[in-house]
Amino acid sequence: PPPDKISATISTLKIPNVRLPEADPSLIKAFAFTNTSLFLSIPNPLLPAVAANRSLALRWLYRHVLPFYPRSKITLISVGNAVLDSVAEQDFTPYLLPAMRNLHLALHELGIKKIPVSTTFSFFSTITTAFPPSSAEFQQPAGDLIIKPLLQFLEETNSSFLINLYPYNLYRLNSEIPVGFALFQDYPFNFRDDLVTGVRYFNLFDMMADSVLTAMAVMGYESVPVIVAETGWPSGGGEAGEVEANEAYAEMYLKGLVRHLKSGVGTPLKKDGVAEVYVYELMDHEGGNNDNNKVKGRKWGILTENMTRKFNVEFSSGVKNYGLMGIFLFLIAIFYAFP
Repeated sequence: PPPDKISATISTLKIPNVRLPEADPSLIKAFAFTNTSLFLSIPNPLLPAVAANRSLALRWLYRHVLPFYPRSKITLISVGNAVLDSVAEQDFTPYLLPAMRNLHLALHELGIKKIPVSTTFSFFSTITTAFPPSSAEFQQPAGDLIIKPLLQFLEETNSSFLINLYPYNLYRLNSEIPVGFALFQDYPFNFRDDLVTGVRYFNLFDMMADSVLTAMAVMGYESVPVIVAETGWPSGGGEAGEVEANEAYAEMYLKGLVRHLKSGVGTPLKKDGVAEVYVYELMDHEGGNNDNNKVKGRKWGILTENMTRKFNVEFSSGVKNYGLMGIFLFLIAIFYAFP
């Protein structure tokens, strides 16, 4: 859809934060003078160039940030997405931290000091276990070689650790997990105890979030805020036998998630919980997805392809101290290139 229509739809839905994985300048411009904060991303194929030369980091900022900021409320930039997942195709990990440093320094050269820089990881390629959360660590050798120095950078620059967190995928992998536990449902005996810490969990989202927090604490960086950069539940499609990928369950997950976040109770291990949560995704699109987290054909949108609402979920803010809801807009790019 045209950028102006997307911006107007987001405003109508009263969604305060939006992630744009493809930072299209016309779309960034469409959010000027709105109340919507923007979370931009630099695609993985650009990391080697941004890491090699700060002038190329400046060039990206001159196209995607400087013409629009602060009229468009850009609040965060992710340098790459799920880079550890892409190692089989091309290893971008050596470029990750140098690219983040170059972009951070380029922002400061331009006098922009309020846009933090981070990168996004996938739970399944980053964390060793979700249960018990107290036993979670970062997978090695990436934990020591990549994530630890990155956490130091995030702490030094007052940025956040970004993680894609999908209870649906963990539920699909483990038949012992009750679907109600993944859907925030209040059923009798719908809890799991961490026998090491004595902490009781009532939903899978908190269990996965606390696994991330534990892994960060093991490395000594428990004070770095955590942002869930993607989460959601498919309303259809996918592989044969995915009967849980339906609109009823998707609405239950989203309503339960929003209700939990607005309650302000945080997670069992962190009173103020995660800093922000972004829901994947704004609308269904033809062909579905085909990456490590999202099987081709699944429908993740809160809107249909023609932008009509599928669920009665209130995404407006009003959250106490456990993050703002955001929507991850997935806009397909034909190619990546600097102008």
